[in-house]
Amino acid sequence: MQTTAAGIVLAGGRSTRMGRPKAWLEWHGSTLLHRAAAVLARAVDGPVVVVAAPGQELPPLPSGVSVVEDPVEGLGPMQGLAVGLAAVADRAETAFVCSTDLPFLHPAFVRRVLRALTPGTDVALPVARGFRQPLAAGYRTALAGLVADLLRAGDLRPGMVFKHCEVTRLSDEDLLADADLARLDPALESVVNVNSPEDYAAAREQPPPEVVVECFGVLARRAGHRSRGVRAATLGDAAAAAGLVLDRHVVAALNGDQVTRDASLPLVSGDTVAFLSADAGG
Repeated sequence: MQTTAAGIVLAGGRSTRMGRPKAWLEWHGSTLLHRAAAVLARAVDGPVVVVAAPGQELPPLPSGVSVVEDPVEGLGPMQGLAVGLAAVADRAETAFVCSTDLPFLHPAFVRRVLRALTPGTDVALPVARGFRQPLAAGYRTALAGLVADLLRAGDLRPGMVFKHCEVTRLSDEDLLADADLARLDPALESVVNVNSPEDYAAAREQPPPEVVVECFGVLARRAGHRSRGVRAATLGDAAAAAGLVLDRHVVAALNGDQVTRDASLPLVSGDTVAFLSADAGG
């Protein structure tokens, strides 16, 4: 039985209130779109795709993330949802679908929502911080046809999907019953989006997440410590906090498994980054 989960980021939208494309907004040396796609890649075991508007220019994306173009402009998130679900339906049974502008999205939130897609459930819909969150929700990829049919009938609101399928609604209490999510994102900031310049400025003023940096061997002697807490939004920031450079001599292990030198890799609250010498005997 297929159980793979995909990640879908909707990058279109006219950003009317923001006044400029949200996908390109700077976020700790990268962009909001890069961060959203990279966080999904950390949280799911299947493909990650970005749905772009017709002719939309996108910033650089993480390795392995693909782009699918929405062939019709101006139909809003329902059209992007239909295109995204169809793009991954042959490779994944479920998908977490989000907008570009969720700068505090945490992998623990994504995993919690996807776990709610139990047999018989078509949509896992957070009702978090007082609002329904259809663009931070889990969907069966088999819904692609239903969404396309609704679009052809002129139904452009994501809420119309919920009238035609089985929806599990997740309150704040439901979400925070998950111990990991309660510890790592107790305020459910995963669903906080940035719609205006004021929202964006407020989000950028928040301190980076707290992570633990560990150094081993010669790197521990160079850094002057074995383990300490730092605030770092990316792997590159964590390396800089430890006085290291992610070059061919240094490699990082994220949370004990993912080995990388990608300085733009987003970090989240609760991460542990171990830096090791890549040189023999290091």
